[in-house]
Formats: sequence, C-alpha cells, structure tokens
Amino acid sequence: MVANFFDQFMSPTFLGIPLMGLAFVLPWLLFPSPARRWLNNRLLTLQECFINRFVSNLLTPINAGGHKWALILASLMIFLISLNMLGLLPLHLYPYNPALLNMGLAVPLWLATVLIGMRNQPTAALGHLLPEGTPVPLIPVLIIIETISLFIRPLALGVRLTANLTAGHLLMQLIATAAFVLLPMMPAVAILTSVVLLLLTVLEVAVAMIQAYVFVLLMSLYLQENV
Repeated sequence: MVANFFDQFMSPTFLGIPLMGLAFVLPWLLFPSPARRWLNNRLLTLQECFINRFVSNLLTPINAGGHKWALILASLMIFLISLNMLGLLPLHLYPYNPALLNMGLAVPLWLATVLIGMRNQPTAALGHLLPEGTPVPLIPVLIIIETISLFIRPLALGVRLTANLTAGHLLMQLIATAAFVLLPMMPAVAILTSVVLLLLTVLEVAVAMIQAYVFVLLMSLYLQENV
C-alpha cells in the first residue's frame, strides 16, 4: 500500500503510451505566436513585466560580470516553475525524475560558478575556505569544514527542491486516500478532509513557485561570491 504512494513519481502511461511526450508538448502552447507588434496582448505584457522585475531584483546585488547569467537564471526559473506545475496536474504527471533532474541542474551550475571564481579571482575564491583572522591551530580544521560545506552546496540545492515537492505530494496523496476511504463511512469528515486537501493544493502551488525561486536565488548567491 505504501509503495503505491511512490508510484506517483513514475512517468504515467495510457494504453502503453508514455505521457512524457504530452508533458513536453504542452508548454509549447504557452509560447507567443509571431506578430508584427512588440506586445501582442496583456498576458505577454504581464509576463514580460514579471521577468524584468525578477531579473532586476536578482541581479542587483551582483557585479556586472554576473549579469551575463541573466538569461540562464530567468530561463531556469521559468523551466522549474513549469515542471513543478506539471507535477500538480491530476494523476501527478511528472515528466521527469525529480531527484535526478534537480541534481543534474544543481551540480553543473554550481561547478560553473566555482570555475568562474577560480579563473577570474582565484585568491578571493580560495579565501572563502579560510576566514580572515583565524587562529593558527584552527586553520586545518576550518579548511576541511569549509571545503565540505562547499561541496555540499549542490547536494543541498537538489535535495531541498526534491524533498519539499516530494513531501507535499505524498501528503496530498495520503489526504486524498483518506477522503476516499472515509466518504462512504463518514461523509462529513470526508468533506472536511477534502477541504483540507484543497487548501493543501493551493499551498503546494505556492511551494512549487517559491522553491523554484529559492533554487535560482541560491544559485545567484553562489555566483555573487565568484564574480
């Protein structure tokens, strides 16, 4: 019974046909159609305003050298929000393995920030491993601790995003199962459980967007340390 809860993270199929193709084709419907005007409608205007505001707030604290990452970070934000929202569709349509994709995004981007720091300012990049004014006996210990914390960063990025989404989906699955089981026996309790499930779904929508923003925000902080 418990194993069935984790089946929601497998790519679903219909009549033996994987629905992953549908999940990847669906976002194409959101792309604007070509037109002669700069702004086609209010939706595109709102979308452009949101992206501009997001990129401006994200890159304001970063030096000019890090502004080259604006397109990457904005695309990553939209990509993560789109995939997280696809996971909230009925039947929990996940077009990907959350853990593998999140780690596949976190590790290369984190490594790119580290390599940029090592190439542009190696002294400052290595200086993060040893705070200024450290007593001599503590130098080896602090270097080991800071090195471990540096290599844990991509793991923390991927695990944070995966764990938050997985926990929320499992909780929704448990509450939905409870509401279905209680419906013939205690309809009032089942209705109350369904209301809780609805509120939790709204919360999961917010979590999906917030976790995508936190992922990109932490990546920008790592970039800020190395540019």
